[in-house]
Amino acid sequence: MNRIRTTIAAAALAGLVLAGAGCAPPAAEPSSAAAAAATATSAEALGGMDALVAAAKAEGRLNVIALPPDWANYGEIIKAFGTKYGIEVNSAQPDAASQEEINAATQLKGTDRAPDVFDLGQSVALANTAMFAPYQVATFDSIPTAFKDPSGTWVNDYGGFMSIGYDSAKVPAITSVEDLLKPELKGKVALNGDPTQAGAAFSGVVMASVANGGSADDIKPGVEFFSRLSDAGNFLPVDPTAATIESGQTPVVIDWDYTNAAVTSKLSSWKVVVPENAQVGGYYYQAVSKDAPHPAAARLWQEFLYSDEGQNLYLGGGARPVRADAMQEAGTLDADAYAKLPEVSGDPVLLTAEQNTAAAAVLSEEWAKVTG
Repeated sequence: MNRIRTTIAAAALAGLVLAGAGCAPPAAEPSSAAAAAATATSAEALGGMDALVAAAKAEGRLNVIALPPDWANYGEIIKAFGTKYGIEVNSAQPDAASQEEINAATQLKGTDRAPDVFDLGQSVALANTAMFAPYQVATFDSIPTAFKDPSGTWVNDYGGFMSIGYDSAKVPAITSVEDLLKPELKGKVALNGDPTQAGAAFSGVVMASVANGGSADDIKPGVEFFSRLSDAGNFLPVDPTAATIESGQTPVVIDWDYTNAAVTSKLSSWKVVVPENAQVGGYYYQAVSKDAPHPAAARLWQEFLYSDEGQNLYLGGGARPVRADAMQEAGTLDADAYAKLPEVSGDPVLLTAEQNTAAAAVLSEEWAKVTG
C-alpha cells in the first residue's frame, strides 16, 4: 500500500447480490429536496453547500459498497463522514469486486438498499458510465484534467502502484515478477480478484505483461505469465483477505501497494515491493449512481472525498490522492504522510481508456484459459 511520491498527473487515465435482495423494500417517495438533488450537477445547483448538507441530513443515510475498511483507509473515511454529518453509512459487501458493485446496483435498483455511489476499477467504470450521474464537486477545478470526465460523470479519487506483498517469514525474498515462478512458491501466489471483474487483478496482469516484454498496448505476455505460473503450480486461485494473509494461506499477494502496505501494521514480517521493471500505476474511479436512493447524501459524500480532509484521509491509508499536487502547492497536503510514500523512478505505465478497453477484450477471451 505505500504510495507514489513521483507525480503522475500527466498520465492519461482516463454479481454479488445482497442476501434477500428480492425482498428489499422499495425506496421511499423522494422529498422535493431529494428530487432536486437527484439531478443536481453541483452543490451550487442546490443552493450551496449548506443546502446540500441539510438535504443529506434529511435523508439520513448513505449506501456504499465494496469498500474494505483497510483499503485506502476507507474504514476511517466512512467513520469521519458519518461523524461529521450525522449520517448513517451502510457499507455493504466490503470485499466485492468492481463488477459486483454494478451487479448489485442493477439487482437492487428502485429499492432503498441500492448503492448510492461507486468506487470502481477503470475497465468496469468506463463500461458503465450510463449508470452514473454527472456531478462536479467544489474542488473540481483542482483535479487534473486527465483524471476526470469534463462533466464530472466520473472522477479519479486515489491511486497507486501494483505491488507484490509477501510474508518474509514464510517465503524467500521477492524482488521481481519472475521470482514468482520459484519452486519455493508452489501454491502460494494469489492475485486480488478476477482480472475480468476487479481493477486490482486487472492491473496485476498488466504488471506481469510489462515485466515480460509486453506493454500497455499488449497484455498478452501477462496472461501467458499467469499460465506459466498456473502450470508451475504456484498460482493460488484464492481471493486474498486479511484473514488469509494472517493465517498463512496466501503468503504472496499481487495487489495495489496501499492495500499490501496496510498488512504491515498487523504482520511485521510482511514486505512490499514494486518491481523496478514493471511499475504499473492506476487510479480508481468515483461516481454517483443515477439511481441513488439517497441522492443528496451521495453528492455530499463526493464533496467530502474530494475535500482536503477526505484526500488526506486517503493519503493516511498509503494511497495517493488525486488532488495531491494542488494540495501540496496550497500547503494543505499532509506532508508527513506524503513523505512516507515510496520513491518510484522512471515513467510508470498507466493505461489510457483506449488501452484499457483493448486489454479488457483480451482478458475476456484469454483469462479462462488460465483458470480453466
